[in-house]
Amino acid sequence: MSANQEAKKVLVEEIKNQFKNAKSIVFVDYRGLTVTEDTALRKKARENGVTYKVYKNRMMLRALQELGITGFDEKYFEGTTSVAIGSDEVGAAKIIADAIKDYSKMEIKFGVLDGNVIDKNEIEKLAKTPDKKTLIAMLLGQLNAPMSALCRALDAIAKKN
Repeated sequence: MSANQEAKKVLVEEIKNQFKNAKSIVFVDYRGLTVTEDTALRKKARENGVTYKVYKNRMMLRALQELGITGFDEKYFEGTTSVAIGSDEVGAAKIIADAIKDYSKMEIKFGVLDGNVIDKNEIEKLAKTPDKKTLIAMLLGQLNAPMSALCRALDAIAKKN
């Protein structure tokens, strides 16, 4: 086996490991993005725990096939394709949605959420979803609200007397 084929196998294994450990993956057409914009996007992604990379289309396609992830159109792997890999459900979608708003040059192709293929519309919905910490805070606020109302009511009664 040639050294080139070995290098490709190693790269496919690297991609497979990243995809396997990811909660969400967003595939994007990044055509038209300048180097400055790409650098800013990578920095923002890193700061938010998202890996943003450009791999060869065939390598990403092979990694998905080896992981048994199906249900996407192979035409998505034509042209320029980058990938945002998130360790949580909404991080990658938020980073890409923000980049699309900022640069108007990128386009979402499809995504993978917990091993299931999702389309562009579902990724856009994910991008609007609050992150896990915010959702937990909202839940705790809702759970705390009745007790706070009771305390205020009892305090108001005590102040009247």
